Amino acid sequence: MVLLIVKSLAWWLTHSVAILTDALEGIVNVIASALGLFSISISAKPKDNEHPYGHGKIEYISAGVEGMLISLAGIFIFYNAIVRLNNPAPLEKLDVGILLIVFSGLVNYVLGRASKRVGEKNQSAVLKSSAAHLLSDVYSTIGLVAGLVLMWLTKLYWIDAVVAMIFALVILYAGFKIIRSSVSGIMDEADEKLLGDLVEKLNADRSINWIDLHNMRIIKYGAVLHIDCHLTVPWYFNVAEAHNDVDAFSELARSNFGETLELFVHSDACQPSSCAICQKFDCDVRQQSFKKQIEWTKDNVRQNSKHHIDT
Repeated sequence: MVLLIVKSLAWWLTHSVAILTDALEGIVNVIASALGLFSISISAKPKDNEHPYGHGKIEYISAGVEGMLISLAGIFIFYNAIVRLNNPAPLEKLDVGILLIVFSGLVNYVLGRASKRVGEKNQSAVLKSSAAHLLSDVYSTIGLVAGLVLMWLTKLYWIDAVVAMIFALVILYAGFKIIRSSVSGIMDEADEKLLGDLVEKLNADRSINWIDLHNMRIIKYGAVLHIDCHLTVPWYFNVAEAHNDVDAFSELARSNFGETLELFVHSDACQPSSCAICQKFDCDVRQQSFKKQIEWTKDNVRQNSKHHIDT
């Protein structure tokens, strides 16, 4: 709210449409923060009978609304910039306005970095989208200040409209990216980086009892990750032995991704064709010799069938 007042004051003193860009973004920031706090309070609620996977999806809805607000602000600013370009007018107290905008940019940078760090740590769509918005605001502020300084020195007041038009397009792009990210979350789009990181960790500490891994899927519900997969273990393991390996597999995943990870592992029994990729050399019932281990990748672990070597 303080930043909104600072930016509004800068616009009121200068009547610059470029500074109006920053002021409108401040309004969107305030509304987005309120939506973010509301959605985080909802997503933090425990699972219940009506929401067995929790309430995390509300964060994607909130992020989508924020993206639409940003886009609307960009359209409004672009329209006003065109009007100003056709009717350029001298601006007042630009030096004071520039100082106020620089101050707001520094505050946004500090808040944006903090939001990004916490959002990535907790896998929060709301905090990450807010961080992206704040940091994009910082970058636009740098360009805005450069344009204002140039206009102040040259007295070419049409620069005001051009700067506003450029940053209206930047704002529109930022809004589109946030909307795109929220839609991806709602539609359960695969997170390629997250899946790749998980598979890399599992490969690094892979047990010889984990013969194969397939049918892996990741769904994000706010800060909670739901992963289900099929883990192939020796067919002669009893229920307790198979369960122990599933527990070890789950612990390895959680040790790298935290307690916000929910893992559902289905244990499969190996088949004769599995011997060719199995490194359990002390197996007394091996039916064919070992040929090579199949390295798990984010592509092959998604296959809905056990891996094998073509003969």
